[in-house]
Amino acid sequence: QLQLRESGGGLMQAGGSLRLSCVATGRGITAYNVAWFRQTPEKEREFVARVATITGNKDYADSVRGRFTVSRENLKNSWYLEMNDLKPDDTALYYCAAATALTKEAARYMYWGRGTQVTVSS
Repeated sequence: QLQLRESGGGLMQAGGSLRLSCVATGRGITAYNVAWFRQTPEKEREFVARVATITGNKDYADSVRGRFTVSRENLKNSWYLEMNDLKPDDTALYYCAAATALTKEAARYMYWGRGTQVTVSS
């Protein structure tokens, strides 16, 4: 069992930067692939970025590639989402998640945080 907690959200002007953090409590975090998703009231939860536990390979949604960077620190049971050049369309509730599968499908993620709100003003 894992428990995840996000932090770092806030209000930012377009073009600014934010760094989201996710801390996991529980055993065996290194067994999981970890990811970030986001959701607004108008859209389904969408994949943002992931980092694989074995290879460390990273993958991004097209909408954030080149602006966002995902990373993890296994010794701290933590992973991060560095968000640069923020746009109003990035406004959403951001969730961290963990899964044994290497996937972009939200339904296959077993553990979720409660989310942290990111709001980008134009």
